[in-house]
Amino acid sequence: MAGPQQDPKVSQARTNGTGKRTRLAPSVKYQAFVDVFTGQATQGEAAEKYGVNRMTVNAICRTAKQVALDALAATSTVGHLGKSAEAAELEAARKEIERMRATVTEQAVALHDGKCFAAIGPYKRG
Repeated sequence: MAGPQQDPKVSQARTNGTGKRTRLAPSVKYQAFVDVFTGQATQGEAAEKYGVNRMTVNAICRTAKQVALDALAATSTVGHLGKSAEAAELEAARKEIERMRATVTEQAVALHDGKCFAAIGPYKRG
């Protein structure tokens, strides 16, 4: 009696007869996560469906959750809602450059006016 028809992507999860396991395709991992996340299957049911053990399904779910949290954190930093972390960091760096530019300009004007020399005394060549 022949077994149930298997999806070729799912069969990748099973051993290939030599004892070496093959990896699940990313689309299969995503489907396993969606099945568990939406409540269509428990982790045990998903593990059986995709031919892996429950710890594999658990790891897939943990990884998917962490990736989603990292992506959300990168797009909504405090004070910079809707900007990526890189964009917020770039904006902060540009503000710092502008502040430093203003400080250097102020010091150059003070040096030109002689205010710095008056504060430290006359310059003597020796």
